Amino acid sequence: MFLRSDYSYDLPLEKIAQVPCKNRSESKLLHIQRNSGALTHYHFKDIATLLRKDDLLVINNTRVIPARVFGKKASGGRVEVLIIDYAAGMSHLEKTGFFQCDCLLKASRKPKKGAMILFGAGVEAEVVEDKENMSLVRFFCPNGFLDFLNRFGETPLPPYIKREKKALPTNDRTSYQTVYASSEGAVAAPTAGLHFTEELMSKLKEKGVEFAPLTLHVGYGTFVPVKTGDIRDHQIHSEYFSVPKETADKINVARQKNRRIVAVGTTSVRVLEFVSDETGRVKAGTGMCNLFIYPGYRFKCVDALITNFHLPESTLLMLVSAFYDRKKILSAYEEAIKINYRFFSYGDAMLIE
Repeated sequence: MFLRSDYSYDLPLEKIAQVPCKNRSESKLLHIQRNSGALTHYHFKDIATLLRKDDLLVINNTRVIPARVFGKKASGGRVEVLIIDYAAGMSHLEKTGFFQCDCLLKASRKPKKGAMILFGAGVEAEVVEDKENMSLVRFFCPNGFLDFLNRFGETPLPPYIKREKKALPTNDRTSYQTVYASSEGAVAAPTAGLHFTEELMSKLKEKGVEFAPLTLHVGYGTFVPVKTGDIRDHQIHSEYFSVPKETADKINVARQKNRRIVAVGTTSVRVLEFVSDETGRVKAGTGMCNLFIYPGYRFKCVDALITNFHLPESTLLMLVSAFYDRKKILSAYEEAIKINYRFFSYGDAMLIE
């Protein structure tokens, strides 16, 4: 269970969702009961009947920023810039007044250290450092960096979503965003939350289900593949998180009353387990989360999980395998493929309890 190849499976390319479900809550939902191993098929909106009336759903309220922008080199060549560490850039901005962070640069010839990149509205950037797979870039924005991104940036869709821009069937700025997104800073969506609508959330609240928000700014590192043969040798990426006191108090009270903590997405799982003590008590705070969860991990806080279907050999699939059972999860994936579930970010979901 520690070999990367243990988490491989064959997925036909046509099963990778290229567009979102027309109605978020009409996506498919695979219900997995860990005690019995039973698999049942629903639509996501049916989760209102599957969840218990006193469940506490922990959601990640991060908001995806339009982190892909296009500029020009001094020579006139086009440069695509993808912000991959917005949280670090904000920290640098507070200290220096300049936004500086790691970026992926794409150009016919990658700009080297000292090169300038020119954008619209008087914005320019300097390549401060050349790294192995990325570049450290400092931006000079007269009206603020987020204003610049909102005016000129594009939503950075995952690399496995490939479609003609002129044939876009949807507005990704809206569809690749949870309805409860509020804290700007992610470059990828916490996709399990994409299935919720305001109507469904209201229905759940009427039933007695509570919601508790935390923040984990999903970075580009979520798409970085595991390259080591033994997964225990993999160095997982770090991401900024914040757990408000109100959320920590809600979780701790719920646990005292033996109510279930249901994590919406693997991002919520990582934060909850990172800030929990051995008894499952959660501590409020902010910081960088670098917890890598794989089989053998003992969960302290999370009782049930809502999640999408993940890439082969990914750290996310390893986390889900730790929460249930590797072989049984892969078996569930095989069944989902057979009956045309849609995979990855814009795909369908599962509830594991």
